[in-house]
Parts: sequence; structure tokens; C-alpha cells
Amino acid sequence: MSGTACPDFTLPGTAGVSFQLSSSPKPLVIYFYPKDNTPGCTNESMDFRDLHAEFAAAGAVVVGISRDGLKSHENFKAKLELPFELLSDQEETVCNLFGVIKMKNMYGKQVRGIERSTFVIDRNGDIAREWRGVKVPGHAAAVLDFVKTL
Repeated sequence: MSGTACPDFTLPGTAGVSFQLSSSPKPLVIYFYPKDNTPGCTNESMDFRDLHAEFAAAGAVVVGISRDGLKSHENFKAKLELPFELLSDQEETVCNLFGVIKMKNMYGKQVRGIERSTFVIDRNGDIAREWRGVKVPGHAAAVLDFVKTL
């Protein structure tokens, strides 16, 4: 997908926002994560939170997307004091646009879920870089390093 135009989408978000990709400032960091209040997702969100000022200084906006509802997102955002919005994709529309829904093993069972993935959308609205099957430690810093090159 890198180097291709990012498909436009609109999703409901925290703080009552209706997020539309085409009207969002760029560069944009979109991280897809499996579920609010799980250890990996909490750590990943805190890493993006802790580097938020540096992303902002580089001119980038960060948003997180999962299939959780807005009430769950609002609680997760407040609990972690996240300075960016979380978007709800309960219908998996945007997850499917980006191809992040995968079959995963959970406790020995096959389940459909979000593969932890991050996409950077450049100023032209193109996907500049993607990371799939993300391991959390050091990931947000690697994304920031890439954003600084744009």
C-alpha cells in the first residue's frame, strides 16, 4: 500500500468529533490496535501519548482506531490521558480498507481481530509508510523517526 493514495473515510471519534481523513491535517499517523484496556494496546497508546509533543512539533496528527465503541474509547482516553482522538470502527469499514482484520490465535482458538498496524499518511494524502504485525516496544519512536523525514 505504501505510495498509494489513502482512501477517504469518516469515523466517529472521542470528544464528539466526526473524523474525516480528507479534511484532517497531514501528515497523519493512524495506528490500529486490537482492544481498549488490554496490556499491549495500553502500552502502545501510552508510547504515542508520551511522544505526542514531538509528533506535534513535526506537524503530525495521531489517531488510534479499534472496533471498540465510543464509550469504551472515552474511558480509555481519559484513563490514559491521551492527547489525541480515538476513532470507533465497529462496522470494520476502515479496518477492511486498510486490510488489518486477520485471523489470530487467542488461547488456542482462531479469532478474527485487528492486526496491530500503523500507517503514515503524507501531506499529499498518500500512504508514505506502513507497519504491520507491530511489536509495541520502540514502535512509536520508530514512527516518529520516520515522520521527521517527511
